[in-house]
Amino acid sequence: MCLFQYDDDPEPEEPVPAGLLYVPVRPGTLRTVVRMFRTPLGTRTAVGFTRPELLAATLGAGHPWIRLSEAALRTMTAPLGARQLTVDPTLTAPPVAGSTTGTVPAQADRRVSPASAS
Repeated sequence: MCLFQYDDDPEPEEPVPAGLLYVPVRPGTLRTVVRMFRTPLGTRTAVGFTRPELLAATLGAGHPWIRLSEAALRTMTAPLGARQLTVDPTLTAPPVAGSTTGTVPAQADRRVSPASAS
C-alpha cells in the first residue's frame, strides 16, 4: 500500500504567493490610482510585475508604478470587480499611434489590455 502526502502542494485554483509587486498606476488629480486591465475574454484583472524592467518592457519606459504586496493588491482591486491577478504579463497590444483604420499591427498578441472603463 502506497500513501502519498500532498499537504504542501497547492490546489490548481489556489493562488501562488507572488510577494512584492511593481503595480502600474495612473496619477490622478488628488491621488494615485491602480490601473485595471482586462483579459482577452474581458474579465477584469489586476496586474503586477516582479521586476520594474518587465513593467517597462510591457507598458513603456517611465510608466508610473508603486510597490504593493500581492495580498494588498488583491484586497484593493476585489471591490472593483478584479477577481484575478495577472503577474508578469508580457504580451500586450501596443498602442496604435496615428492609425485611422483602427487596426492592430499583425504582430500584436492581445493577452492583457488596459480596461476601457478604468
